[in-house]
Amino acid sequence: MADRKPFIAGNWKMYKTGPEAAELAEELKKLVCDVNGVDIMIAPPFTALGTVYEIIKGSNIQLGGQNLFWKTEGAYTGEISPSMLRSAGCSYVIIGHSERRQHFGETDETISKKIRAALDAELKPILCIGESLEERESNQTYSVLDNQLERCLQGLTSDDIHNLTIAYEPVWAIGTGKTATRDQVQGAHSHIRKRLKEKFGILVEKSLRILYGGSVKPENIKGLMSMPDVDGALVGGASLKAESFAGIIRFND
Repeated sequence: MADRKPFIAGNWKMYKTGPEAAELAEELKKLVCDVNGVDIMIAPPFTALGTVYEIIKGSNIQLGGQNLFWKTEGAYTGEISPSMLRSAGCSYVIIGHSERRQHFGETDETISKKIRAALDAELKPILCIGESLEERESNQTYSVLDNQLERCLQGLTSDDIHNLTIAYEPVWAIGTGKTATRDQVQGAHSHIRKRLKEKFGILVEKSLRILYGGSVKPENIKGLMSMPDVDGALVGGASLKAESFAGIIRFND
């Protein structure tokens, strides 16, 4: 893992009302208050961002948004801008999650616009990429990853990339209980890092963090983190309970 600091991010998806989110944030803050060697981020629903920020402000937990729109403001009913996320206390934003692609028609081209907008607003994007089961079974994984990286990172410089995190999410392992094998995970992460080195240089290769997302649990986090190119995890279901998410964060205990 070189000198890359581990990064554990929780995506709460469309779960938790304001009061429920506040309760979870309070519990989590107590359970991980003494953790120093891991960057921690949680991404509650938009309606709970302000509430959660007031709880975690000044702690070792950072706040993220689950999505954004690429315009600064305007007549875009139902959307949220980068500056709105910033003003709610966010320092990170998840972009291009497979559920956004699957259910809301997001494309690599729209994701590229969102990444640019996030960076311009001094938000740190977490770009999600990954293949479907059909693509994995037809040996297209690496070409799919290459295409997603090429299109989503179009026009970015090596300076931009230093503020980016990649989350590799095999779509077939999200919420299914399936976890990719050790060879599948390490192979994909190594491939991503090699491609980014070719495009943006050796400094990016050494500093850029690549997270694994796909049914991450306290039981499998240690094995995942032992791989040389896995720098952390983007956690879904297991981040919705303070104890299980804390167990993932404290993988080194």
